[in-house]
Amino acid sequence: MMASTDIPLQLVEKINQLAAGAQPAGHVIPQDKAALIDQIKALLKQRNAQIVAHYYVDAELQALAEETGGIVADSLEMANFGAQSAADVLVVCGVRFMGETAKMLSPEKTVLMPDLNATCSLDVGCPAEAFAQFCAHHPERKVVVYANTSAKVKAIADWVVTSGNALQIVRHLKAQGEKIIWAPDQHLGAWIEKETGIDMLRWMGHCIVHDEFKAYELEELKRQHPDAKVLVHPESAESVVALADVVGSTKVLINAVQSLPDTKFIVATDHGIFYKMRQLAPNKQLIVAPTDSKTTQCISCAHCPWMAMNGLQNLADCLVKMDQVVEIDEAVRQQALVSLDRMLTFSREQGLVAKR
Repeated sequence: MMASTDIPLQLVEKINQLAAGAQPAGHVIPQDKAALIDQIKALLKQRNAQIVAHYYVDAELQALAEETGGIVADSLEMANFGAQSAADVLVVCGVRFMGETAKMLSPEKTVLMPDLNATCSLDVGCPAEAFAQFCAHHPERKVVVYANTSAKVKAIADWVVTSGNALQIVRHLKAQGEKIIWAPDQHLGAWIEKETGIDMLRWMGHCIVHDEFKAYELEELKRQHPDAKVLVHPESAESVVALADVVGSTKVLINAVQSLPDTKFIVATDHGIFYKMRQLAPNKQLIVAPTDSKTTQCISCAHCPWMAMNGLQNLADCLVKMDQVVEIDEAVRQQALVSLDRMLTFSREQGLVAKR
């Protein structure tokens, strides 16, 4: 079953306005790039800092994170790495909820972001006050929220999940006879509900990137490339997921490109993931799934406008100035930490993330 109404129109309009107003990180001219990277490396050592980067940010940031002892990962492994890092400073290259998660798990660390205004449509589309009212009408249900939510929403939840552990956690709850409230991504929720058979009420948010992949265009692309395997992130619509050969988190999709014998893949997720796919499988051909619709042009065109706000220059700037600091109210942090710790403990016990 599902929630009875979509998110309000004014929230949709707010998300679209924020996406349109997101300013990509400034371009660094090639002759200045080497010196800027050297400066960042020196600052990381000086600050005892590590970069925690998501697969969707710029390839240069991913390469720099790996080269300097940080990590490039999905949101689950980002959280796990940050919580166990010995660094004094974490620089989270991603979007705001990722920085908040790092701070909640490591309150003693300074958590920086290149741009604190880098948000997420799922986060914006699930305001804590409205979601709390929704949950209050169904007190008998466990509240399961996607990591792509604010600290205040996580403070309401019984469990936090990512696309890398949601199936396992929800199957665990189903085995205990639980019914759940799911928020905020309606498409991921629909896929989880179908895979697990759990009784679910869904909050009807969506990711502006994955919501733009279209089944009719994907079918046409498959006809053009009949030998290509289709890889789809489950934040996409059910009609798109139905066309996939592999459905899963960013880590699952990367592993598929690396491990499957096929040489050609159509990829329906943010094209920032291509850096890691090409690094691990340089001989594979990758094709971006189409995002235009029949009636409108895409907002994101397969790349999150807020992930694009992370760049070398503002990464260096935040390390120089030690600004763009993530702060969270301590009472909210303590409440949210319960569901976050529950997620990480379960994930470590199940071998979904490494124990360092």
